[in-house]
Amino acid sequence: MQRTHLTLPAAALAALLALAGCTTPATPPAAPAASTQASEGTGNGVLASLGLTGLSGPQIVEKLDHDPATRPLRMKASVRPDQVILGDGTAETSVPLAGAQEFYLSIAPFVNQTHDCYFHSLATCQGELPRAAVHVTITDSHGAALVNTDATTYANGFVGFWLPRDISGTVTITTDGKTGSVPFATGPQDATCLTTLRVA
Repeated sequence: MQRTHLTLPAAALAALLALAGCTTPATPPAAPAASTQASEGTGNGVLASLGLTGLSGPQIVEKLDHDPATRPLRMKASVRPDQVILGDGTAETSVPLAGAQEFYLSIAPFVNQTHDCYFHSLATCQGELPRAAVHVTITDSHGAALVNTDATTYANGFVGFWLPRDISGTVTITTDGKTGSVPFATGPQDATCLTTLRVA
């Protein structure tokens, strides 16, 4: 099957990535200003409109990352190291991830094409390899294995893991006889979206 690649002008591409919540890893987005956050009442309304009432931050992240619907979803949902920011098109709110003593890292392995991303957009980020069988190994900087498992990438082409905070290490993924490895870190300013892991 022949692949079609769409080439966009740099300005248009930057605008599209910004809309998707995906940004170049070298320049992590600033945290949103307090004025953009909804009040508690409005925030509850946002969660209700998105069908997320009563869910914790970690539960929201996992529910949306596993959502089988084709991207983009009709919402904003950005995973930060300490919170998930949600919007329904009229208002935004944030739900803390502080209850999770771990850091959520979502990984999209690729063969031919990928996108720049820093904070994972649960609603718009789309990886090249949806529903692919993968073997994932994640080790810390001392070589200790944190993850060593078979998995299947979600409909969005990602697979996510809760990892200890404030560590660094290496992610290795094997799929269809191809393997790739990249470094990661889980500090308070680190990326929650890993799209640089090419398997070859």
